[in-house]
Amino acid sequence: MNAAARIIIAVGAYVAAIVLVNWLFAPSQLVEGVTQWTTASWGTFYLANLVVGFVFVLRDYAQREIGHKILLATLVAGIITYFMVDPTIALASITAFVLSELADWAVYSFWKKPLQQRILVSSLIAVPLDTFAFQHLANYLTPAAFTTEVASKAIGVLLVWYLLKLRAGNSGTPAAAH
Repeated sequence: MNAAARIIIAVGAYVAAIVLVNWLFAPSQLVEGVTQWTTASWGTFYLANLVVGFVFVLRDYAQREIGHKILLATLVAGIITYFMVDPTIALASITAFVLSELADWAVYSFWKKPLQQRILVSSLIAVPLDTFAFQHLANYLTPAAFTTEVASKAIGVLLVWYLLKLRAGNSGTPAAAH
């Protein structure tokens, strides 16, 4: 696959995933028992908390393709989200993604380790930061929502980390650090 196609696929998937996850958080989309569950002790959590982990994985791949221009893709996703859902959700989303992207940027810029290590370390920093910022600003912060979303993101990140580690092990060299 050529470089232009990789960029279009990686960045397009990242932007689409942000919009989809924000749409799943939109109050008009919430249906008790289908897209949200409430527990007496932990509070409410949402279907979006389970699928949001893939956004971070897609961001890592998109960032690998376009570097720091990933913030422009995040902004585009925020603008699309703004017109599709409640502006509060869009503002919470763009703020959270920018904060976590800055954490990722620092890891990707200053720590020149293989990709699988950077994915793991950047996620340890960015995932809780993003989750807390979004849920707090969007008024969705509950122990259940926070825990579920962080766990979902962690599972996605660990899966990609493991696949990259396997690929690097099969080739005899670490996955490229882009």
